[in-house]
Amino acid sequence: MSDADVIVLRELSKRHGTVPALDGLSLTVPQGSVTGLLGPNGAGKTTAIKLLLGMARPDGGTGLVFGQRIDAEADSVRIRQRTGYVSETKDLYPHFTVDQMVHLTRGLYSTWRSDLERRLRGSFALRPDAKVSTLSKGMRTKLSLLLACCRGADLLVLDEPTDGLDPVAAELVLETLIGLVAQDGLTVLVSSHQLTEVERVADRVVIVDRGQACLEAGLDDLRMRVRMVRIVLEGDGSAVAGLRSEPGVLAVNQAGRVVTLLVDGSAELVIDRARRFASPASIETLPATLRDLFLGLTRSADVA
Repeated sequence: MSDADVIVLRELSKRHGTVPALDGLSLTVPQGSVTGLLGPNGAGKTTAIKLLLGMARPDGGTGLVFGQRIDAEADSVRIRQRTGYVSETKDLYPHFTVDQMVHLTRGLYSTWRSDLERRLRGSFALRPDAKVSTLSKGMRTKLSLLLACCRGADLLVLDEPTDGLDPVAAELVLETLIGLVAQDGLTVLVSSHQLTEVERVADRVVIVDRGQACLEAGLDDLRMRVRMVRIVLEGDGSAVAGLRSEPGVLAVNQAGRVVTLLVDGSAELVIDRARRFASPASIETLPATLRDLFLGLTRSADVA
């Protein structure tokens, strides 16, 4: 583990009964980064978060957070002391008021950021006397974020942080996260289905599918390296199957006569092979967006 790495997971496995939730997941989160954890429902994202926070124990593999072992009870306590967590369900005490939730959490952490609390209370428009049970889903999300951000954590782990927020509130949350990372060097791991939001705030992404990381890279690096090649076939396209084994081909998807490839690196060899063997009517090369990568890698299927 490098001193610059806050989270290092290696070959983690976890089963829920007979169902594998993680099947050899490996990923790294460097200090001061915003890493987007992406994947379809059931890919293992929430299970990975629970393991790294000590809320569950892995069946195999290793994991370190701040150099502490995630499978050791004493270490997991130290991990949670330095981590702010917002769960997907935004669990809060329903009979507490906003003030009571803040007062309770403030008293638990000597590193509480009163300056940030005042700023977020104003920005989020949280009524001090409002009971949690009366808050909308969006307002519960804002309160959960305030409690996680103000505790003075070194790591923020956020599971669907903008869920239930309108576009204006979501923009405010994103700006808050960007500011915390820029000013305090905070490290953020954010799991979200909102790809455009992740693309805006993250500098790295990990795409998880079927319990494994199928891609881990910096976003700027991906924008430079990966291209989407779209081929419209004239024939039945049986020769396209061989393109999957070409160097740099990350994914191949076919819908009728249209074949879409994600290519890491130069696409010229792939295009040359397609021209020689696949009888294309047309070929075009396009930049690959994060959405293209996500859909290509998690939907990729063998072509006939």
